[in-house]
Amino acid sequence: MVIAALEQEQVDLVFGYPGGAVLTLYDELYRSGLKHILVRHEQGAVHAADGYARVSGKTGVVIATSGPGATNLVTGIATAYMDSVPLVLLTGQVATPLIGTDSFQEADITGITLPITKHNYLIKDIKELPDTLSEAFYIASSGRPGPVLVDIPKDIFEMEGRFDYKLKQDIPGYKPTVEGHGGQINRAVKAIREAKRPVIFAGGGVIISGAAAELQELAERCRIPVTLSLMALGAYPGDSPLFLGMPGMHGAVCANYALSEADLIIATGVRFDDRVTGKLESFAREAKIIHIDIDPAEIGKNVAIDIPIVGDVKRVLQGILKKVQPGDTGAWLKRIDEWREECFTCAEEQPENDVLTTPYVIREIDRLTAPDTIIATDVGQHQMWTAQHYCFRLPRTFISSGGLGTMGYGFPAALGAKLASPGSTVFCIAGDGSFQMNIQELATAVTHNIDVKVAIINNGYLGMVRQWQELFYGGRYAYSSLQGNPDFVKVAEAYGAKGLRASTPGELRKAIELALATKGPVIIDCQVVAEENVYPMVAPNRPINEIIMGSERK
Repeated sequence: MVIAALEQEQVDLVFGYPGGAVLTLYDELYRSGLKHILVRHEQGAVHAADGYARVSGKTGVVIATSGPGATNLVTGIATAYMDSVPLVLLTGQVATPLIGTDSFQEADITGITLPITKHNYLIKDIKELPDTLSEAFYIASSGRPGPVLVDIPKDIFEMEGRFDYKLKQDIPGYKPTVEGHGGQINRAVKAIREAKRPVIFAGGGVIISGAAAELQELAERCRIPVTLSLMALGAYPGDSPLFLGMPGMHGAVCANYALSEADLIIATGVRFDDRVTGKLESFAREAKIIHIDIDPAEIGKNVAIDIPIVGDVKRVLQGILKKVQPGDTGAWLKRIDEWREECFTCAEEQPENDVLTTPYVIREIDRLTAPDTIIATDVGQHQMWTAQHYCFRLPRTFISSGGLGTMGYGFPAALGAKLASPGSTVFCIAGDGSFQMNIQELATAVTHNIDVKVAIINNGYLGMVRQWQELFYGGRYAYSSLQGNPDFVKVAEAYGAKGLRASTPGELRKAIELALATKGPVIIDCQVVAEENVYPMVAPNRPINEIIMGSERK
Protein backbone atom coordinates (compact mmCIF):
# COMPACT_ATOMS: atom_id res chain seq x y z
CA MET A 1 0.00 0.00 0.00
CA VAL A 2 2.78 2.45 0.89
CA ILE A 3 4.72 1.76 -2.30
CA ALA A 4 1.54 1.95 -4.38
CA ALA A 5 0.67 5.29 -2.76
CA LEU A 6 4.11 6.67 -3.59
CA GLU A 7 3.61 5.58 -7.19
CA GLN A 8 0.14 7.20 -7.28
CA GLU A 9 1.73 10.45 -6.01
CA GLN A 10 4.34 10.18 -8.80
CA VAL A 11 7.21 9.97 -6.32
CA ASP A 12 10.36 8.91 -8.18
CA LEU A 13 12.93 9.18 -5.39
CA VAL A 14 13.01 8.50 -1.65
CA PHE A 15 15.72 9.03 0.96
CA GLY A 16 16.08 6.73 3.90
CA TYR A 17 17.82 4.38 6.28
CA PRO A 18 16.43 0.92 7.10
CA GLY A 19 15.83 -0.66 10.50
CA GLY A 20 13.81 -3.35 12.18
CA ALA A 21 10.41 -1.65 12.17
CA VAL A 22 10.51 -0.90 8.42
CA LEU A 23 12.11 -4.09 7.07
CA THR A 24 8.83 -5.23 5.52
CA LEU A 25 8.52 -1.89 3.75
CA TYR A 26 12.13 -2.04 2.57
CA ASP A 27 11.60 -5.56 1.26
CA GLU A 28 8.77 -4.25 -0.90
CA LEU A 29 10.79 -1.16 -1.85
CA TYR A 30 13.57 -3.49 -3.05
CA ARG A 31 11.13 -5.08 -5.50
CA SER A 32 9.65 -1.78 -6.70
CA GLY A 33 10.89 0.57 -9.39
CA LEU A 34 11.42 3.46 -6.98
CA LYS A 35 14.90 4.90 -6.59
CA HIS A 36 16.13 4.93 -3.00
CA ILE A 37 19.11 6.92 -1.74
CA LEU A 38 20.73 5.27 1.26
CA VAL A 39 22.19 8.03 3.41
CA ARG A 40 24.58 7.51 6.32
CA HIS A 41 22.46 9.26 8.97
CA GLU A 42 18.72 9.93 9.12
CA GLN A 43 19.35 13.66 9.51
CA GLY A 44 21.16 13.49 6.17
CA ALA A 45 18.05 11.90 4.66
CA VAL A 46 15.65 14.62 5.75
CA HIS A 47 18.00 17.45 4.73
CA ALA A 48 18.56 15.80 1.33
CA ALA A 49 14.80 15.42 0.83
CA ASP A 50 14.44 19.08 1.87
CA GLY A 51 16.98 20.21 -0.75
CA TYR A 52 15.26 18.04 -3.35
CA ALA A 53 11.90 19.63 -2.53
CA ARG A 54 13.16 23.22 -2.57
CA VAL A 55 14.77 22.84 -5.98
CA SER A 56 12.12 20.66 -7.67
CA GLY A 57 8.99 22.08 -6.05
CA LYS A 58 7.88 18.48 -5.42
CA THR A 59 7.26 16.81 -2.07
CA GLY A 60 10.35 15.15 -0.61
CA VAL A 61 9.93 11.67 0.90
CA VAL A 62 11.90 10.12 3.76
CA ILE A 63 11.77 6.65 5.35
CA ALA A 64 13.19 5.90 8.80
CA THR A 65 12.78 3.19 11.38
CA SER A 66 11.30 3.51 14.88
CA GLY A 67 12.95 4.97 17.98
CA PRO A 68 16.36 6.53 17.25
CA GLY A 69 15.78 6.36 13.50
CA ALA A 70 12.70 8.53 13.86
CA THR A 71 14.16 10.88 16.47
CA ASN A 72 17.20 11.47 14.25
CA LEU A 73 14.78 13.15 11.82
CA VAL A 74 13.67 15.80 14.31
CA THR A 75 16.17 18.58 13.48
CA GLY A 76 15.51 18.19 9.76
CA ILE A 77 11.75 18.20 10.29
CA ALA A 78 12.00 21.42 12.31
CA THR A 79 14.19 22.94 9.58
CA ALA A 80 11.59 22.14 6.91
CA TYR A 81 8.73 23.35 9.11
CA MET A 82 10.33 26.75 9.70
CA ASP A 83 11.06 27.23 5.99
CA SER A 84 7.73 25.83 4.67
CA VAL A 85 9.18 22.86 2.78
CA PRO A 86 6.82 20.02 1.68
CA LEU A 87 7.96 16.65 3.04
CA VAL A 88 6.25 13.36 3.81
CA LEU A 89 8.09 11.35 6.46
CA LEU A 90 7.27 7.65 6.80
CA THR A 91 8.46 6.24 10.11
CA GLY A 92 8.22 2.73 11.43
CA GLN A 93 6.79 2.12 14.89
CA VAL A 94 6.80 -0.89 17.20
CA ALA A 95 3.89 -3.28 16.80
CA THR A 96 0.54 -1.94 18.01
CA PRO A 97 0.30 -4.25 21.07
CA LEU A 98 3.67 -2.91 22.27
CA ILE A 99 2.93 0.81 21.91
CA GLY A 100 3.16 2.48 25.30
CA THR A 101 5.15 -0.34 26.95
CA ASP A 102 8.62 1.20 26.46
CA SER A 103 9.48 -1.65 24.14
CA PHE A 104 12.76 -1.87 22.24
CA GLN A 105 13.26 1.12 19.91
CA GLU A 106 9.94 2.72 20.82
CA ALA A 107 9.55 6.50 20.74
CA ASP A 108 6.39 8.58 20.60
CA ILE A 109 7.43 10.29 17.38
CA THR A 110 4.00 11.79 16.69
CA GLY A 111 4.06 13.40 20.13
CA ILE A 112 7.66 14.53 19.72
CA THR A 113 7.03 16.13 16.32
CA LEU A 114 3.60 17.61 16.98
CA PRO A 115 4.95 21.20 17.29
CA ILE A 116 7.20 20.92 14.20
CA THR A 117 4.94 19.21 11.65
CA LYS A 118 2.08 20.66 9.67
CA HIS A 119 0.21 17.50 10.65
CA ASN A 120 1.08 13.96 11.71
CA TYR A 121 -0.59 10.56 12.01
CA LEU A 122 -0.21 7.30 13.93
CA ILE A 123 -1.80 4.46 11.95
CA LYS A 124 -3.82 2.16 14.21
CA ASP A 125 -5.86 0.29 11.61
CA ILE A 126 -4.81 -0.80 8.13
CA LYS A 127 -8.10 0.57 6.78
CA GLU A 128 -6.84 4.09 7.60
CA LEU A 129 -3.63 3.76 5.60
CA PRO A 130 -4.65 4.66 2.01
CA ASP A 131 -6.66 7.76 2.95
CA THR A 132 -4.02 8.86 5.45
CA LEU A 133 -1.21 8.68 2.89
CA SER A 134 -3.30 10.62 0.39
CA GLU A 135 -4.09 13.28 2.99
CA ALA A 136 -0.44 13.47 4.00
CA PHE A 137 0.72 14.36 0.50
CA TYR A 138 -2.11 16.85 -0.03
CA ILE A 139 -1.52 18.64 3.28
CA ALA A 140 2.26 18.73 2.81
CA SER A 141 2.07 20.36 -0.63
CA SER A 142 -1.00 22.61 -0.45
CA GLY A 143 -1.55 26.00 1.15
CA ARG A 144 1.56 26.90 3.08
CA PRO A 145 3.68 23.77 2.54
CA GLY A 146 5.29 21.84 5.36
CA PRO A 147 6.35 18.44 6.68
CA VAL A 148 3.78 15.73 7.44
CA LEU A 149 4.75 12.56 9.34
CA VAL A 150 3.00 9.18 9.09
CA ASP A 151 3.98 6.69 11.82
CA ILE A 152 3.22 3.08 10.86
CA PRO A 153 3.49 0.19 13.35
CA LYS A 154 5.46 -2.88 12.29
CA ASP A 155 2.46 -5.22 12.39
CA ILE A 156 0.44 -2.90 10.12
CA PHE A 157 3.12 -3.33 7.44
CA GLU A 158 2.53 -7.08 7.54
CA MET A 159 -1.26 -6.96 7.17
CA GLU A 160 -3.33 -7.13 4.01
CA GLY A 161 -6.33 -5.00 3.12
CA ARG A 162 -8.21 -3.26 0.35
CA PHE A 163 -6.25 -0.50 -1.40
CA ASP A 164 -8.61 2.18 -2.68
CA TYR A 165 -6.53 5.29 -3.29
CA LYS A 166 -7.89 8.67 -4.26
CA LEU A 167 -5.74 11.75 -4.71
CA LYS A 168 -7.06 14.23 -2.17
CA GLN A 169 -8.57 17.48 -3.37
CA ASP A 170 -10.59 18.34 -0.30
CA ILE A 171 -10.32 17.70 3.43
CA PRO A 172 -13.10 18.91 5.77
CA GLY A 173 -11.80 21.71 7.97
CA TYR A 174 -8.72 22.30 5.81
CA LYS A 175 -9.35 24.81 3.04
CA PRO A 176 -6.43 27.14 2.32
CA THR A 177 -7.48 30.49 0.85
CA VAL A 178 -5.79 31.02 -2.49
CA GLU A 179 -7.75 33.92 -4.04
CA GLY A 180 -7.19 37.33 -2.49
CA HIS A 181 -10.15 39.44 -1.41
CA GLY A 182 -11.10 41.82 -4.22
CA GLY A 183 -11.70 44.78 -1.94
CA GLN A 184 -8.32 44.35 -0.27
CA ILE A 185 -6.62 44.10 -3.65
CA ASN A 186 -8.27 47.39 -4.65
CA ARG A 187 -6.98 49.01 -1.45
CA ALA A 188 -3.49 47.74 -2.23
CA VAL A 189 -3.64 49.10 -5.79
CA LYS A 190 -4.66 52.53 -4.48
CA ALA A 191 -1.87 52.54 -1.89
CA ILE A 192 0.74 51.61 -4.52
CA ARG A 193 -0.41 54.38 -6.84
CA GLU A 194 -0.27 56.99 -4.07
CA ALA A 195 3.03 55.96 -2.50
CA LYS A 196 6.09 58.17 -2.94
CA ARG A 197 8.59 55.89 -1.19
CA PRO A 198 7.42 52.29 -1.80
CA VAL A 199 9.50 49.16 -1.23
CA ILE A 200 8.67 45.56 -2.14
CA PHE A 201 9.79 43.20 0.62
CA ALA A 202 9.51 39.64 -0.70
CA GLY A 203 10.01 36.36 1.14
CA GLY A 204 10.22 32.66 0.39
CA GLY A 205 6.50 32.50 -0.34
CA VAL A 206 7.21 34.15 -3.71
CA ILE A 207 9.38 31.20 -4.71
CA ILE A 208 7.02 28.59 -3.27
CA SER A 209 4.07 30.02 -5.21
CA GLY A 210 6.05 30.47 -8.43
CA ALA A 211 5.44 34.22 -8.41
CA ALA A 212 8.89 35.49 -9.45
CA ALA A 213 7.64 36.72 -12.84
CA GLU A 214 4.75 38.62 -11.25
CA LEU A 215 7.07 40.15 -8.67
CA GLN A 216 9.45 41.33 -11.38
CA GLU A 217 6.62 42.78 -13.47
CA LEU A 218 5.21 44.72 -10.50
CA ALA A 219 8.62 46.14 -9.58
CA GLU A 220 9.57 47.17 -13.10
CA ARG A 221 6.18 48.49 -14.19
CA CYS A 222 5.81 50.66 -11.10
CA ARG A 223 9.54 51.37 -10.62
CA ILE A 224 9.56 50.05 -7.05
CA PRO A 225 12.83 48.89 -5.43
CA VAL A 226 12.94 45.30 -4.16
CA THR A 227 14.50 43.75 -1.08
CA LEU A 228 14.47 39.98 -0.58
CA SER A 229 14.62 37.94 2.59
CA LEU A 230 17.24 35.19 2.84
CA MET A 231 14.64 32.62 1.75
CA ALA A 232 13.69 34.65 -1.32
CA LEU A 233 17.13 35.20 -2.85
CA GLY A 234 16.82 34.52 -6.57
CA ALA A 235 13.15 35.50 -6.71
CA TYR A 236 14.23 38.84 -8.23
CA PRO A 237 17.40 39.31 -10.33
CA GLY A 238 20.30 40.29 -8.09
CA ASP A 239 21.86 42.36 -10.89
CA SER A 240 18.79 44.55 -11.41
CA PRO A 241 19.24 48.26 -10.60
CA LEU A 242 16.01 48.03 -8.58
CA PHE A 243 17.42 45.31 -6.31
CA LEU A 244 18.45 46.58 -2.89
CA GLY A 245 19.88 43.36 -1.47
CA MET A 246 18.85 41.41 1.60
CA PRO A 247 17.62 43.39 4.64
CA GLY A 248 18.15 42.84 8.35
CA MET A 249 20.94 41.98 10.74
CA HIS A 250 23.52 41.36 7.99
CA GLY A 251 21.55 43.01 5.25
CA ALA A 252 22.55 45.65 2.74
CA VAL A 253 22.67 49.22 4.00
CA CYS A 254 20.38 50.40 1.19
CA ALA A 255 17.78 47.77 2.03
CA ASN A 256 17.72 48.67 5.72
CA TYR A 257 17.58 52.40 5.06
CA ALA A 258 14.84 51.94 2.46
CA LEU A 259 12.63 49.90 4.82
CA SER A 260 13.24 52.45 7.58
CA GLU A 261 12.21 55.44 5.43
CA ALA A 262 9.57 53.86 3.17
CA ASP A 263 6.01 55.18 3.19
CA LEU A 264 4.69 51.86 1.80
CA ILE A 265 5.99 48.29 2.21
CA ILE A 266 4.50 45.65 -0.07
CA ALA A 267 5.29 42.47 1.88
CA THR A 268 4.79 39.30 -0.17
CA GLY A 269 5.14 35.82 1.28
CA VAL A 270 7.34 36.92 4.15
CA ARG A 271 7.24 36.36 7.93
CA PHE A 272 8.78 39.60 9.28
CA ASP A 273 11.39 37.53 11.10
CA ASP A 274 13.22 39.18 14.00
CA ARG A 275 16.53 39.04 12.09
CA VAL A 276 14.91 41.33 9.51
CA THR A 277 12.88 43.69 11.67
CA GLY A 278 15.39 44.30 14.46
CA LYS A 279 13.78 46.23 17.28
CA LEU A 280 10.09 45.91 16.47
CA GLU A 281 9.07 49.26 17.96
CA SER A 282 11.40 51.00 15.50
CA PHE A 283 10.64 48.99 12.37
CA ALA A 284 9.20 50.91 9.39
CA ARG A 285 7.53 53.55 11.57
CA GLU A 286 6.69 55.75 8.56
CA ALA A 287 5.26 52.99 6.36
CA LYS A 288 1.84 51.70 5.56
CA ILE A 289 2.20 47.91 5.16
CA ILE A 290 0.47 45.62 2.67
CA HIS A 291 0.98 41.98 3.67
CA ILE A 292 0.19 39.17 1.21
CA ASP A 293 0.44 35.64 2.59
CA ILE A 294 -1.39 32.33 2.20
CA ASP A 295 -1.10 31.68 5.94
CA PRO A 296 -3.47 34.00 7.83
CA ALA A 297 -1.61 33.25 11.07
CA GLU A 298 1.43 35.16 9.76
CA ILE A 299 -0.46 38.37 9.05
CA GLY A 300 -0.17 40.69 12.02
CA LYS A 301 1.82 38.14 14.05
CA ASN A 302 4.93 40.29 14.40
CA VAL A 303 4.16 43.62 12.73
CA ALA A 304 0.92 45.64 12.57
CA ILE A 305 -0.56 45.44 9.06
CA ASP A 306 -2.64 48.11 7.30
CA ILE A 307 -3.82 46.11 4.29
CA PRO A 308 -3.88 42.33 4.89
CA ILE A 309 -4.47 40.05 1.90
CA VAL A 310 -4.79 36.32 2.56
CA GLY A 311 -4.13 34.26 -0.54
CA ASP A 312 -1.60 32.65 -2.82
CA VAL A 313 1.09 35.22 -3.62
CA LYS A 314 1.06 34.50 -7.35
CA ARG A 315 -2.70 34.88 -7.69
CA VAL A 316 -2.84 37.99 -5.54
CA LEU A 317 -0.05 39.66 -7.50
CA GLN A 318 -1.83 38.77 -10.73
CA GLY A 319 -4.93 40.49 -9.36
CA ILE A 320 -2.92 43.58 -8.45
CA LEU A 321 -1.20 43.69 -11.85
CA LYS A 322 -4.55 43.79 -13.64
CA LYS A 323 -5.33 47.14 -12.02
CA VAL A 324 -2.17 48.81 -10.76
CA GLN A 325 -0.86 52.09 -12.19
CA PRO A 326 2.66 53.43 -11.56
CA GLY A 327 3.12 56.17 -9.00
CA ASP A 328 5.87 58.79 -8.90
CA THR A 329 8.98 57.12 -7.47
CA GLY A 330 11.68 59.13 -9.27
CA ALA A 331 12.87 61.13 -6.25
CA TRP A 332 12.83 57.98 -4.10
CA LEU A 333 15.01 56.03 -6.54
CA LYS A 334 17.43 58.93 -6.69
CA ARG A 335 17.70 58.92 -2.89
CA ILE A 336 18.41 55.18 -2.94
CA ASP A 337 21.18 55.69 -5.51
CA GLU A 338 22.73 58.27 -3.18
CA TRP A 339 22.75 55.71 -0.37
CA ARG A 340 24.50 53.25 -2.66
CA GLU A 341 27.26 55.79 -3.33
CA GLU A 342 27.62 56.91 0.29
CA CYS A 343 27.62 53.56 2.02
CA PHE A 344 30.62 51.40 2.73
CA THR A 345 30.44 48.23 0.64
CA CYS A 346 32.49 45.79 2.78
CA ALA A 347 33.64 44.14 -0.46
CA GLU A 348 37.26 44.66 -1.54
CA GLU A 349 38.08 43.80 -5.14
CA GLN A 350 41.18 41.78 -4.27
CA PRO A 351 42.30 40.39 -0.92
CA GLU A 352 45.38 41.97 0.60
CA ASN A 353 48.72 40.17 1.07
CA ASP A 354 47.69 37.32 -1.24
CA VAL A 355 45.50 35.71 1.43
CA LEU A 356 41.95 34.41 1.06
CA THR A 357 38.95 36.16 2.54
CA THR A 358 35.55 34.50 2.54
CA PRO A 359 33.82 37.24 0.48
CA TYR A 360 36.48 36.78 -2.18
CA VAL A 361 35.93 33.00 -2.24
CA ILE A 362 32.21 33.52 -2.77
CA ARG A 363 32.67 36.15 -5.48
CA GLU A 364 35.07 33.84 -7.33
CA ILE A 365 32.51 31.02 -7.22
CA ASP A 366 29.94 33.50 -8.56
CA ARG A 367 32.30 34.66 -11.30
CA LEU A 368 33.20 31.14 -12.45
CA THR A 369 29.74 29.54 -12.37
CA ALA A 370 26.69 29.94 -14.60
CA PRO A 371 23.59 31.93 -13.53
CA ASP A 372 21.56 28.74 -13.11
CA THR A 373 24.06 27.24 -10.63
CA ILE A 374 22.38 26.07 -7.43
CA ILE A 375 24.07 27.24 -4.26
CA ALA A 376 23.49 25.49 -0.94
CA THR A 377 24.93 26.78 2.32
CA ASP A 378 25.27 25.71 5.87
CA VAL A 379 24.70 28.26 8.64
CA GLY A 380 26.95 30.96 10.03
CA GLN A 381 29.22 33.65 8.68
CA HIS A 382 29.63 31.99 5.28
CA GLN A 383 25.82 31.88 4.91
CA MET A 384 25.55 35.65 5.38
CA TRP A 385 28.54 36.35 3.14
CA THR A 386 26.95 34.19 0.44
CA ALA A 387 23.73 36.20 0.69
CA GLN A 388 25.75 39.41 0.40
CA HIS A 389 28.28 38.53 -2.30
CA TYR A 390 26.77 35.89 -4.60
CA CYS A 391 24.49 37.36 -7.25
CA PHE A 392 21.37 35.19 -7.42
CA ARG A 393 19.38 35.76 -10.59
CA LEU A 394 16.88 32.89 -10.72
CA PRO A 395 14.42 31.32 -8.27
CA ARG A 396 15.20 27.95 -6.66
CA THR A 397 18.95 28.48 -7.05
CA PHE A 398 19.64 29.23 -3.37
CA ILE A 399 18.86 26.78 -0.57
CA SER A 400 19.73 27.36 3.06
CA SER A 401 18.28 26.85 6.51
CA GLY A 402 16.72 30.23 7.28
CA GLY A 403 14.26 29.95 10.14
CA LEU A 404 15.96 27.28 12.26
CA GLY A 405 19.55 28.05 11.30
CA THR A 406 20.62 24.41 11.15
CA MET A 407 24.33 23.65 11.02
CA GLY A 408 24.92 20.51 8.96
CA TYR A 409 22.12 21.33 6.53
CA GLY A 410 24.03 22.46 3.46
CA PHE A 411 25.90 19.38 2.22
CA PRO A 412 23.08 16.81 2.36
CA ALA A 413 20.67 19.45 0.99
CA ALA A 414 23.06 19.99 -1.91
CA LEU A 415 22.94 16.24 -2.66
CA GLY A 416 19.14 16.41 -2.80
CA ALA A 417 19.32 19.52 -4.98
CA LYS A 418 21.58 17.79 -7.51
CA LEU A 419 19.26 14.78 -7.66
CA ALA A 420 16.35 17.16 -8.26
CA SER A 421 18.18 19.00 -11.05
CA PRO A 422 20.84 16.70 -12.55
CA GLY A 423 21.69 19.14 -15.32
CA SER A 424 22.58 22.00 -12.96
CA THR A 425 25.91 22.72 -11.31
CA VAL A 426 25.45 22.46 -7.54
CA PHE A 427 27.91 24.17 -5.20
CA CYS A 428 27.77 23.86 -1.43
CA ILE A 429 29.42 26.64 0.57
CA ALA A 430 30.04 25.17 4.02
CA GLY A 431 31.71 26.17 7.26
CA ASP A 432 34.39 23.93 8.71
CA GLY A 433 32.16 23.47 11.77
CA SER A 434 28.93 22.88 9.86
CA PHE A 435 30.44 20.48 7.34
CA GLN A 436 31.62 18.12 10.06
CA MET A 437 28.08 17.76 11.40
CA ASN A 438 27.07 15.64 8.39
CA ILE A 439 30.47 14.83 6.93
CA GLN A 440 29.46 11.15 6.71
CA GLU A 441 27.27 11.99 3.71
CA LEU A 442 30.46 12.04 1.64
CA ALA A 443 29.89 8.28 1.45
CA THR A 444 26.40 8.92 0.01
CA ALA A 445 27.82 11.34 -2.55
CA VAL A 446 30.54 8.95 -3.65
CA THR A 447 28.38 5.80 -3.66
CA HIS A 448 25.75 7.43 -5.88
CA ASN A 449 28.29 9.60 -7.78
CA ILE A 450 26.36 12.76 -6.94
CA ASP A 451 28.22 15.56 -8.71
CA VAL A 452 28.31 18.21 -5.98
CA LYS A 453 31.14 20.66 -5.38
CA VAL A 454 31.88 21.83 -1.83
CA ALA A 455 33.86 24.89 -0.77
CA ILE A 456 34.72 24.52 2.92
CA ILE A 457 35.32 27.93 4.50
CA ASN A 458 38.07 26.78 6.82
CA ASN A 459 38.82 29.51 9.37
CA GLY A 460 39.37 27.24 12.36
CA TYR A 461 36.47 28.74 14.30
CA LEU A 462 32.76 28.57 14.77
CA GLY A 463 32.90 31.86 12.95
CA MET A 464 29.60 33.52 13.86
CA VAL A 465 29.93 32.41 17.48
CA ARG A 466 33.44 33.89 17.59
CA GLN A 467 32.20 37.16 16.02
CA TRP A 468 29.50 37.57 18.66
CA GLN A 469 32.02 36.74 21.39
CA GLU A 470 34.31 39.45 20.01
CA LEU A 471 31.60 42.11 19.73
CA PHE A 472 29.35 41.35 22.70
CA TYR A 473 31.33 39.18 25.15
CA GLY A 474 34.59 41.10 25.55
CA GLY A 475 36.60 38.94 23.17
CA ARG A 476 36.34 35.87 25.39
CA TYR A 477 36.39 33.08 22.81
CA ALA A 478 34.76 30.41 24.95
CA TYR A 479 35.07 27.07 23.13
CA SER A 480 34.58 28.48 19.64
CA SER A 481 38.01 27.46 18.33
CA LEU A 482 37.87 24.32 16.20
CA GLN A 483 41.22 22.93 17.29
CA GLY A 484 41.75 19.48 15.87
CA ASN A 485 40.06 20.08 12.51
CA PRO A 486 40.91 17.21 10.16
CA ASP A 487 42.79 17.50 6.91
CA PHE A 488 39.70 17.86 4.72
CA VAL A 489 41.60 16.86 1.57
CA LYS A 490 42.61 13.55 3.14
CA VAL A 491 39.07 13.03 4.48
CA ALA A 492 37.64 13.56 0.99
CA GLU A 493 40.15 11.13 -0.49
CA ALA A 494 39.44 8.56 2.24
CA TYR A 495 35.78 8.55 1.19
CA GLY A 496 36.75 8.31 -2.48
CA ALA A 497 36.04 11.94 -3.43
CA LYS A 498 38.50 14.41 -4.90
CA GLY A 499 40.09 16.81 -2.42
CA LEU A 500 41.69 20.16 -3.27
CA ARG A 501 43.19 22.92 -1.14
CA ALA A 502 43.44 26.68 -1.73
CA SER A 503 45.07 29.34 0.43
CA THR A 504 45.72 32.09 -2.15
CA PRO A 505 43.55 33.72 -4.83
CA GLY A 506 45.49 31.97 -7.58
CA GLU A 507 45.11 28.56 -5.97
CA LEU A 508 41.40 29.22 -5.43
CA ARG A 509 40.72 30.05 -9.06
CA LYS A 510 42.52 26.90 -10.25
CA ALA A 511 40.74 24.76 -7.66
CA ILE A 512 37.27 26.01 -8.66
CA GLU A 513 38.03 25.51 -12.35
CA LEU A 514 39.33 21.98 -11.70
CA ALA A 515 36.34 21.14 -9.49
CA LEU A 516 33.90 22.26 -12.19
CA ALA A 517 35.77 20.19 -14.79
CA THR A 518 35.75 17.05 -12.62
CA LYS A 519 32.86 14.59 -12.63
CA GLY A 520 31.70 13.53 -9.19
CA PRO A 521 31.97 15.07 -5.71
CA VAL A 522 34.85 17.49 -5.08
CA ILE A 523 35.87 19.13 -1.80
CA ILE A 524 37.86 22.40 -1.82
CA ASP A 525 39.48 23.24 1.52
CA CYS A 526 39.53 27.06 1.42
CA GLN A 527 41.95 28.25 4.09
CA VAL A 528 40.69 31.74 4.77
CA VAL A 529 41.52 34.55 7.21
CA ALA A 530 40.72 33.24 10.68
CA GLU A 531 39.30 36.24 12.53
CA GLU A 532 37.17 37.95 9.92
CA ASN A 533 33.75 39.43 10.71
CA VAL A 534 30.58 39.79 8.63
CA TYR A 535 29.64 43.43 8.06
CA PRO A 536 27.34 45.31 7.77
CA MET A 537 25.75 44.18 11.03
CA VAL A 538 22.89 45.33 13.23
CA ALA A 539 23.22 44.46 16.90
CA PRO A 540 20.42 42.33 18.40
CA ASN A 541 17.24 44.24 19.30
CA ARG A 542 18.48 47.46 17.71
CA PRO A 543 16.77 49.42 14.89
CA ILE A 544 17.88 48.16 11.49
CA ASN A 545 19.15 51.59 10.48
CA GLU A 546 21.72 51.51 13.31
CA ILE A 547 24.34 49.70 11.31
CA ILE A 548 27.78 48.59 12.47
CA MET A 549 30.36 48.98 9.72
CA GLY A 550 33.39 47.29 11.22
CA SER A 551 34.67 49.71 13.81
CA GLU A 552 32.27 52.44 12.67
CA ARG A 553 28.53 53.05 12.96
CA LYS A 554 26.37 54.60 10.27
